[in-house]
Order: sequence, then structure tokens, then C-alpha cells
Amino acid sequence: MKVALISFHTFSQPGGVKRHVLGLYKEFKRRGIKTKIIVPRRNWRENYGQNVILLGTSFPINFVGSRSDLDVNFNPLAVERIFKKEKFDVLHFHNFSVPSALQILTSPSISNTLNVLTLHSNLRGSKFLEKFPSLIYLFNKICQWKVDGVIGVASLVLETFKNYKGPKILIPNGVDLEEFNPKVPPLKKFSNDKINILFVGRIEEKKGLIYLLNAYKILEKKFKNLRLIIIGEGDLKKECQDYARENNLKEVHFEGKKVERELVSYYNNCDIFCSPAIFGESFGIVLLEAMACGKPVVAFANEGYKEFLKGKRGERFLAKPRDFQELAQKLEILIKNPQLRKEMGEWGQKEAQKYSWSKIADQILDFYQICQKEKRKKESLPLEKILDKVGQALNKYKLLRSDINKIIF
Repeated sequence: MKVALISFHTFSQPGGVKRHVLGLYKEFKRRGIKTKIIVPRRNWRENYGQNVILLGTSFPINFVGSRSDLDVNFNPLAVERIFKKEKFDVLHFHNFSVPSALQILTSPSISNTLNVLTLHSNLRGSKFLEKFPSLIYLFNKICQWKVDGVIGVASLVLETFKNYKGPKILIPNGVDLEEFNPKVPPLKKFSNDKINILFVGRIEEKKGLIYLLNAYKILEKKFKNLRLIIIGEGDLKKECQDYARENNLKEVHFEGKKVERELVSYYNNCDIFCSPAIFGESFGIVLLEAMACGKPVVAFANEGYKEFLKGKRGERFLAKPRDFQELAQKLEILIKNPQLRKEMGEWGQKEAQKYSWSKIADQILDFYQICQKEKRKKESLPLEKILDKVGQALNKYKLLRSDINKIIF
């Protein structure tokens, strides 16, 4: 079996989808599965080695309060050339970007491949899609037409596929336990008697860093031994830096963007990890990474984080989104109680074992088999049934045209 892991997010920037793809790639390679990664190019200097194929061009766009990618393959012949040469058995798409995904799915060179989609995004957070729900319907129809199976990293993600009739399953994100663990040495420059609170993420609206700064302002007045470490870049970085300076916040360190292998030392250097994301999260891979490193986590109770921690010990440290006073209260409980920090860290590390890539890869490979069986059944359908299904789809398409015209015109 030969697998292509196709991401529509640039590898020139950090992100949860990138870490997911790399983690799954590493596990597949460990098992001897022939695997290559396909990603769009953001700049011409990119080069990730022979097992990463650069296909198409990525343009940054703002979507659902976050920075995302719009991908275009300007050279359709390149699509044909790559897939004809590689002869993949499975195309595993990670998220879906128009027009690039459609350009690949309609390529004659992939007519016999198994096409699986993992959706990482919580599309329910999109105000644009709320105005045009027909686009979700159309997305389902495209998947019904060309995708043989759908994976959601959380159940709320699978709600996007209510109209999809093919195989679908919940398989969460994984974590590389060889990389993220307490044995990696922490950073020396932040290793002293201060209590370190760590933020990791893009500095943009949905990640909510400004609310953590508000909470830190409250806590700093009560405790003189605190330090806030911020990892990431983004459009709101200057605004957050201005807030810290104008409010004379001490020991707030903006460390910039860090590559994945550097993150572990920062996780292991903190006493508490905090993710104040206010919306749009589907899972919370940063929470999982911090837990794998044995760190207690505090966060806002957005939909994704609530689902991830529902019914678990960590649920008590979720605060109402945007309520920075409650966020400060949750952090204060752990600041004042080192024993509780230790207990929650040990619980988190044990919980993270459930998400090892070996276990997640088992589920994905089993799902490939399910999808392959269903694909064979569909291919054996009588011609009359196929024509009937096409007719039904065309009739529903006519009902959609009025909404589509509103968007275009």
C-alpha cells in the first residue's frame, strides 16, 4: 500500500494539522507503509526532502477568526504528472481547500485510488457559512461524489457531514509520545523559582491571548513569582505587546515562533499550560501535547476543549470563554497548590497515553479497509441505480442554484 497524506496548509508555518500529518507520517513509515506528504508551496525557498511533494501555491486568508490557506494548482499538468508517477493507493486529505482539492479529486490519474478525508476544522464557527448553509450541503455532495470515507477529529466536526452517506468515523488527533514527554530537558533561561505559565498558538482573535493577559494582570497583583511565556506569531501580536507594556505587566516574554522540536523544552519548562482559545477549536492538540509532558492545563470551555475534556478530571479547569476573571480563578487554584499541579500533571500524562500515534494509526488503517469494502460495493451497483442517484443529485442541485447565485453575484 502506498499512501499520500495531502494537507492544504503550508508547512512553512506551525499548526495542529501539520503536527497531525507529520505524526501520522512517522508512524506509517515506522510500520513500513510507503508514504509521502503533499503540501502547497508558500514561498520558493521551501524544501522538505524527497518524501514531501510541493504541489500548488498557498495564499494566506483570514477564515473563522484565524489565518488559513487558499490553495491553487496553477499548472494542472503538474497534478497529472505527480499522481501518474507516484501511483498512490490511498489519498488521505487533511481539510479541504477550493479549488486545489477539486483539481486533485477530478484528476483522471486518481480514478482508482481510495480517497479519505480527515476534517480538522470546526466549520460551525464560521459566520460566513451560517449565512450560506447551502455551501455545507454542496460540500457534502462533493464528498459523496469523490470521497470514499470521512474522519472527524471530534464529534462536533462530524456534524458537518449530516448529509454524507458514506462511511464516517470519529478518530481524534494523536500525540508523539517519543517527542512530547517529561524527559526532554527544559530551557535553562526560565528555570528558577518563578511559576511559569505557558501559551502556545497563533496570536490571533480565536486563540484569545488578550484574555490571558487580562487574567495575568489580576494574578500579578496577588503573586510576585509569576512569569508568562508566549510562543507564537500573528496579526494581534503588537496589540498584545502594547497591552502588556501599557499595563506595566512584569515577566511577560514573547518568544516568537518555534519549530516543533523546540516546543517540548518550553512545555517542560512551564508549571501550568493555558490555552484561552475562545471559539473555532475542534480538538485541542496543544492541550494534549502539554498533558503528554506532564503539565496541568487551564483553558476556555470552547466546543472542542469541552468535548476533549468532558467527564475527565481536567474539565474542572475550563472557564467560560472570554471570562478572564474566571480564567484567573482557575489559574490561581493551581498557582497556590503545587501538589495539585503535580497530581493534574500525572493525570494528564496518563490520559495522553490513549492518544499515542500507534493507537490512532491502528484506527485509521482499519477505517481504510472499511472504506475500501464500501467502495467495491458502490462500484458493483447496477447502472440503473447509478443513473437514479445522479438524477436525484441534479434535482437537488437546481434547488441550490439560487443561493449560489447570491454568493457569486
